Amino acid sequence: MNATLFNRTASLSFFLYAAIFLCQCAWGEQTASDKPNIVLLFIDDWAWNGTPVAMDSELANSRMPVVEMPNIERLAREGMKFRNAYASPQCSPSRVCVQTGQSSPRNGYTVYMNSRGQEYYDESRMYKNFPVVPCVADQTIDPGTMTIPEALKPLGYVSAHVGKWHMRGDPGDEGYALHDGSTDNKPGNTLASFAKEGEKKPRRLPEELTDPKLMFSTTEKAIGFMEEQVAAEKPFYLQISHYAMHAGSECLPATREKYANHPLVQAWYKANNKDKDTIRLGDDPAVWLGMAEDLDGRIGAVLDKIDALGIEDNTHVVLVSDNGYRHKELLLDPKMKQPHHAAKWWVWQGGIRVPMIVKGPGIEMGSVFTGNVVNYDLLPTFVDWAGGDPSELKAIDGVSLAGYMAGEQPGDAFLNRNLYFHYPHYRSGMPHSAVVSGDLKLLHFYDSPTTPMLFNLATDMGEVNNIAKQHPERHKEMHIEMMDYFEAVGARIPKLNPDYDASVYEADQDYGKRQMWGAFEGNRPLEDDEK
Repeated sequence: MNATLFNRTASLSFFLYAAIFLCQCAWGEQTASDKPNIVLLFIDDWAWNGTPVAMDSELANSRMPVVEMPNIERLAREGMKFRNAYASPQCSPSRVCVQTGQSSPRNGYTVYMNSRGQEYYDESRMYKNFPVVPCVADQTIDPGTMTIPEALKPLGYVSAHVGKWHMRGDPGDEGYALHDGSTDNKPGNTLASFAKEGEKKPRRLPEELTDPKLMFSTTEKAIGFMEEQVAAEKPFYLQISHYAMHAGSECLPATREKYANHPLVQAWYKANNKDKDTIRLGDDPAVWLGMAEDLDGRIGAVLDKIDALGIEDNTHVVLVSDNGYRHKELLLDPKMKQPHHAAKWWVWQGGIRVPMIVKGPGIEMGSVFTGNVVNYDLLPTFVDWAGGDPSELKAIDGVSLAGYMAGEQPGDAFLNRNLYFHYPHYRSGMPHSAVVSGDLKLLHFYDSPTTPMLFNLATDMGEVNNIAKQHPERHKEMHIEMMDYFEAVGARIPKLNPDYDASVYEADQDYGKRQMWGAFEGNRPLEDDEK
């Protein structure tokens, strides 16, 4: 080869390799910037039927018709509704399940117990004469357990958690670059700061209240984080854990005024001998309704900012509640009844079934998913969206829902998998557990171990008809699977109490509710507010 040809060939080779190198660099940068952002809107104490979106289009009482929440309705139009979404029966265990991808029996965080100093209540002493000996619970995320930001960081993500944490510990230790610290319910109860001398909180909403439940300031902080990450071209995970809709309702005075003048609220005032201008805040349905509408406005602010930043086509938005609830506000409409039995603190459907809506790239607008999903599915789903391999996650119970959201049809293995719920405590409830498998649900009350309980949720979502005696083999099979799983993951199990004293138990203030919501054979009577 002559020198001229060699030099020309060498030059072409250099430019070719340089071009390939530059393309690879550019592709690598493009791949990083194309990773989807993930926003989790985590709402406190919100029932399956707590929004104006019907979680089941064939059930009128699967929605809250009085309240106006146009942004949540927008999410449902633009994304996917989950008819059968489940969570934990209390807020803190649910938050741990979300962070870890683990069920409560596995992670051991089955209840949030109040503390005195650094010592936690010993339930076995508090309820020493009750039918069973309740269990202790973990009170922080176990060291070494992988959390959402720790799973996403190697994939290039920056994570933030704003609002209610309520898991003790430091969010920074779990990988969050931005957070509000180890918050519980208290910061969201802002009315106390407006109380006059001798009051715990004001009798009426003060005109100066501009940040009820901190929903406005929390949203602004979240928006600031999104702006920073978009400017830095970094994919992000953002969890906005609102203090609403937790008890201690707060809203803007103007929003409360709107609902206080609603015909159904006016009729309720009249029927209950209440006056619009003197009713206690805690009794006023207009405040709860106003809180819901104000919350919807803050959700809308986040959605609008996502649009304004130009990242709508590359951002997943997940809206879900931390636990089930029983909203008396549904009964403002005399045609409505509660669709579920029981409430928060219980693993009946009223305590664990929640609203869930997701929108994002690849998710068909206005679609509905009817398979069972659970809060501990979120971690592997987020890893999947971020380009990771969920199968490499260790010691988790959830599965990725990403494929199903993109249109993949679930098979029997997914549709009939076991979802586990475990509440081995008293407080206002009682120690009991449940497993949901497809349409079937088994409940087990530890004070009534010889009363088998099985329900077909497809025909009996209110859990009225106990069919265990009609299907003893299926009940036995599910019960063995549940107890084998509990043993495999080291779940704590209540034991019958040798010091049980019926007179002490029956004198407890919650005895009546425990009898009404405990184990039963055959059929149970419907409560006045149930359908």
